[in-house]
Amino acid sequence: DLQQFKTELFSELKNILSGHSNQPRKWLKSYEVREMLNISPGTLQNMRVHGAIAFTKIGGLTFYAYEDIIKLMESKNKEARR
Repeated sequence: DLQQFKTELFSELKNILSGHSNQPRKWLKSYEVREMLNISPGTLQNMRVHGAIAFTKIGGLTFYAYEDIIKLMESKNKEARR
């Protein structure tokens, strides 16, 4: 019974992990946002200070919502087209 439970558990975990890898993570770290936006640490800090980008600070780490970054990129793209 335990062997069967173990097999089913590992199978379930594999399904969860493989399905999750196709979706973007909900939260990004600062270095990931800087890479996405191609900006320096100072620019990212200025964006936080001036409210141009939403963030959540937990302990010493700063996190950004993936959706917010995509919306920011889309809005900047629309502005560039004008």
